[in-house]
Amino acid sequence: MKHLQTGVLIAATLSAGLMAGLFAAFAYAVMPGLAKSSDHTLVEAMRSINKAILNPVFMLPFMGAIPLLGLAVVLAWRGHGRSALPWLIAALVLYLVAFMVTSGVNVPLNDRLARAGGLGHSDQLASIRADFENKWVLWNVVRALLHTASFACLLWALLVYGAHRPHESGRADASVRTSAPAFRSGHPQFAQYPQFAQYPQGVRPHHAPSASPVLDPRHRDRGPA
Repeated sequence: MKHLQTGVLIAATLSAGLMAGLFAAFAYAVMPGLAKSSDHTLVEAMRSINKAILNPVFMLPFMGAIPLLGLAVVLAWRGHGRSALPWLIAALVLYLVAFMVTSGVNVPLNDRLARAGGLGHSDQLASIRADFENKWVLWNVVRALLHTASFACLLWALLVYGAHRPHESGRADASVRTSAPAFRSGHPQFAQYPQFAQYPQGVRPHHAPSASPVLDPRHRDRGPA
């Protein structure tokens, strides 16, 4: 259970981190670069990017982070590391909001850009760019911030979860030690049995000695002849 919980939490963190990095790269590198290009270049580049990005390398972490985050919340609730649960819930909510921004704003803008046409007419390209660029850039910054905040929450949840596990393990070990039988050679309960002196502390013999010593048959009282 602990290994599953740790693996799910790491996978969710990596997926959220990949999405945060991708959309942040658009915000601080790709779109500022395209802003200095011509209308034709921006429209053609964004159409090509929107087609190329629909691949398993992108879709797997983008879509898979949601069930991973949900599973991480459930495992934290039912298993170990409950102190990380608030951060996991916050990460899930932030990721879901960012997902809705992408599906509700950026994707429809991409679809509208793909249907617009007009690569051969400069006036039409300027109009297409004006309808697309500013709104897409603004909401991309919003989702980049949301994904980054979700990733930060997951990183902190990992730290909290990792710090919590040694305490749980220590308590479990202490419970085992206190519940184990005290078979010790110097324990008052076994002082009447000198046979226990030959066993190390904490080691129980396979056969405990009888409470009454067995007498040699030759020494038994045979009664009157």
